[in-house]
Amino acid sequence: MTPSVPITRRRVSLTSALGLGDKLFSSADERKFASAIDDGLNQVETGLLNQVSFADDLADVTTRYLLNAGGKRVRPTLALLTAQLGAGNTPEVVIAAQALEITHLASLYHDDVMDEAGMRRGVPSAQNVWGNSVAILTGDLLFARASKLMSGLGERAIMLQANTFERLCLGQLHETIGPRIGEDPIDHYIQVLADKTGSLIAAAAEMGVIFGNAPEEYRTPVKVFGEKIGIAFQLIDDVIDLSGGEDGTGKTPGTDLRSGVATLPLLYLRDLAKTHLDAADLLTRIERDVNAAKYSPENPDEAELGRAIAQLRGHPVTQKTLDEAHRWAREAVEALAPLPDGPVKKALTRFADSVVERSK
Repeated sequence: MTPSVPITRRRVSLTSALGLGDKLFSSADERKFASAIDDGLNQVETGLLNQVSFADDLADVTTRYLLNAGGKRVRPTLALLTAQLGAGNTPEVVIAAQALEITHLASLYHDDVMDEAGMRRGVPSAQNVWGNSVAILTGDLLFARASKLMSGLGERAIMLQANTFERLCLGQLHETIGPRIGEDPIDHYIQVLADKTGSLIAAAAEMGVIFGNAPEEYRTPVKVFGEKIGIAFQLIDDVIDLSGGEDGTGKTPGTDLRSGVATLPLLYLRDLAKTHLDAADLLTRIERDVNAAKYSPENPDEAELGRAIAQLRGHPVTQKTLDEAHRWAREAVEALAPLPDGPVKKALTRFADSVVERSK
């Protein structure tokens, strides 16, 4: 049975999308700036509902499924934010922001198939509802629609979208295959994060500068910021994964580990296990219990696996992961040095702080 998903129009704000506090914008000019972003987000949200329409009953339901399930609209917000360095919310910026969010949405459908994810944004994942083939084709439809939108913005947009899509695919391919012989697993993992997450966030920030007609010299700083903050975001996710529902996420602690994903704390533990017996013992327990749960789900020792994950959560390798996330966030902020002081730089800096401070 195909679920009926009502068309809903959400309101998203700058402060909610980037995890910023309302008090960040206290002066009249800053409140005017925040209002401009909110107006742009309202246009983007309305446009998304119109763009994710294919004059086909099934396609309209499947493509709007995750759109209606939520999302913070971080990428459109960053595009609108960096556009304020120039002419602001031009029609081209709004279209680019819509295309970027649709690209992100498409990647979620494909990621969930690859990861065999059961849930996404609080609802059953698309492949759990319709199966893998429909989920994959829905992602393809969304990628096609994003490309159509970008094509109307000219060659620069087409090339940036194509390069970003290429990196998304390479990141997924490299994650699937794993590090090659002689390749450092940690370097490999960070590059996967840069390709799968950082590239799209960087493209959003860059699109804002391009189609907001901001000075050309701002393109590289915001691009570097976007990629680095994307890496920081995913590293914080690695830490949050070990806490699960204890931090209000509603997820089982160690969801990624249970799915066979080697997150950075585990990679650090593997490296440490080469020289430290206690790390080697913990690694053995985690891998044994994860494999038992994966290949013998009828008899998993859940309590034992839970204890091992809790021990990993409290292990120095998890603090090391947090430290690494903070380092990437600091470097992201440092990249903004060429930008003028003002609400854009202030908001981006606070966003970087909020990324590493979040708990879900």
